[in-house]
Amino acid sequence: MRVSLMQHTLIILSLSSLLLGLLPEASMAQPRVVRSGPQTVALLELYTSEGCNSCPPADEFVRTLAPKGLGLDRVVPLGLHVDYWDKLGWPDRFAQAIFTQRQRALAARQRSRTIYTPQLVLDGQAFNTWSAMDAAVQRLNQTPSRADLSLEIASQTAAALDVVVQARVPEAQSRAGVQLYVALYENRLTSTVTAGENAGHTLHHDAVVRQWLDPVALDAQGAARRQHTFALHGDWKTADLGLVVFVQAPAGDVLQTLAVPLGP
Repeated sequence: MRVSLMQHTLIILSLSSLLLGLLPEASMAQPRVVRSGPQTVALLELYTSEGCNSCPPADEFVRTLAPKGLGLDRVVPLGLHVDYWDKLGWPDRFAQAIFTQRQRALAARQRSRTIYTPQLVLDGQAFNTWSAMDAAVQRLNQTPSRADLSLEIASQTAAALDVVVQARVPEAQSRAGVQLYVALYENRLTSTVTAGENAGHTLHHDAVVRQWLDPVALDAQGAARRQHTFALHGDWKTADLGLVVFVQAPAGDVLQTLAVPLGP
């Protein structure tokens, strides 16, 4: 079959457009590595439940941190939904027993017999004065980091996420009992509650922890490494997912935190 000059040109242009369209997808397949900086990034834990009618203001407080200038480069929030409200009228679909266990461990560390929601915990310590959050975070940000963190996103598909996380604590005196934690979170979540204390209300959440990995202890050289494949559920919004890495000492203080959003 004879091909005219015009047809030949159109074929070349079509192939060029196809190749250019494939380039962004190929670049996204390349490993992505993010590292922590020299200053400490604060970790803010919110213990909450959809069955608790005093929790929505705390959820809203967390959602407004970034617009107020407290972004992920300064403080990383984690929404930890506890399960002890689930039998009181409304089962929280985000609740996990491991978060209740973590809150109980916090209470024991602070010699308290009670746990409650909502509770904010900043850098491993209960934080009750919400209006002082900016100043407290600023003090932590001005502290030199005691750990170096790196997070490599080796591959990412709609169904799975492969990551390699590493931590190093340079100073020997800061290593005792320190553990490396990794969590996968999701933003922009909404629930319409039909029972319990929040019946009739629509609740909005950010930084809800979807998966929480068991911690890894540092080795004798002050280093830890974790490779993991997260299975991504079909109803999770990939653009709203993110990863959080932090290292924490037995007394509760957080040596460094790193958050990496997975969306655009």
